[in-house]
Amino acid sequence: MELSNLRPAEGSKHSDNFRRGRGHGSGNGKTAGKGHKGQKARSGAPRIGFEGGQMPLYRRIPKRGFKNINTLDIVTINVDKLEVFDNGTAVTVDTLLEKGIIKNARDGVKILGNGELTKKLDVKVNGFSASAKEKIEKNGGTAEVV
Repeated sequence: MELSNLRPAEGSKHSDNFRRGRGHGSGNGKTAGKGHKGQKARSGAPRIGFEGGQMPLYRRIPKRGFKNINTLDIVTINVDKLEVFDNGTAVTVDTLLEKGIIKNARDGVKILGNGELTKKLDVKVNGFSASAKEKIEKNGGTAEVV
């Protein structure tokens, strides 16, 4: 047995795709899976997380920090990683993915200026630091923001 072969026991999983309250023969008639009486058997039962008027857990625990929904996840690489390309090559996000320099582009790629570059390259990515742009152009290449 391997992790890739693990499955739930036969009959232990049930589809939620059946009609409740359609008679005894259906196996889910009469109380339709709600048991007998009580607040949760009635229509208008309280929402999930309701604690009977007690301050609910999600409001009792302290909140920390701030998650900016508009933030961008930029992948950064240094200019020395571009040494794997041949002289005169056009470097794009796609070629960086092909060579395995980056695993995925997320929201964009930015080149930083750490390390040395000895080749003339035409680099077209989402951003450059000032020192990276200077090092690329020093060798006769171009640094173009896409």
